Amino acid sequence: MRGPIFLRSDFMKQSTSPHVAIIMDGNGRWATRRALPRAAGHRAGAVAVRRIVEAAPRLGIGELTLFAFSSDNWRRPPAEVGALMRLFARYLRSETPRLVENGVRLSIIGRRDRLPVPLAAAIAACESATAAGTALHLRLAVDYSAREAIRTAVLLPFSRAVLPDVDLLIRTGGEQRLSDFLLWEAAYAELWFTDTMWPDFSAADLARALADFRSRERRFGGLPAPVETRVAG
Repeated sequence: MRGPIFLRSDFMKQSTSPHVAIIMDGNGRWATRRALPRAAGHRAGAVAVRRIVEAAPRLGIGELTLFAFSSDNWRRPPAEVGALMRLFARYLRSETPRLVENGVRLSIIGRRDRLPVPLAAAIAACESATAAGTALHLRLAVDYSAREAIRTAVLLPFSRAVLPDVDLLIRTGGEQRLSDFLLWEAAYAELWFTDTMWPDFSAADLARALADFRSRERRFGGLPAPVETRVAG
């Protein structure tokens, strides 16, 4: 019988350059409140992605993973899904030169076999063009399910890329759940929820989340570090 599979052995280490993961929620509600079509909210959300990606290295973030499209999102109306797929492809094509210039490496996690051919091609081109980036490793989770990723790791343990453990997980839009996102990697993540809709999420919001994260004591199930005492000589 196969023993337990441990994808990482250093999950209890502190990171000076944290891995931040964000569930980008609220695009549709942002648009609805403005009497706009939901697609307008997704376009505004893409602008927010650019804003946060540019801010992340300045704030000391080394790894940024964004939940763009879950495997459950295929249940949405076909017109909305199609618009999202086209938006993803346009974003990757238009942002590739900016990512290269800013030293951002882009990777996609999730299934690719169900993506439209133009989007799959845009992904491959962007990943190749940005492969040498060292300022920030940006991951977009597209057609992603954490439960499916864990199941695949158990059944096919050598087929899954190992992701770094998440230090801080942010969710915008007011909901307070993980929604099948990086369940393994977020085992010891600090959680930060905000009512701000994703299109309105700013670099200042990200800085506030990081400040709160850095003020927390992370014990990973252990005890607080003992306070050193000095004995006068």
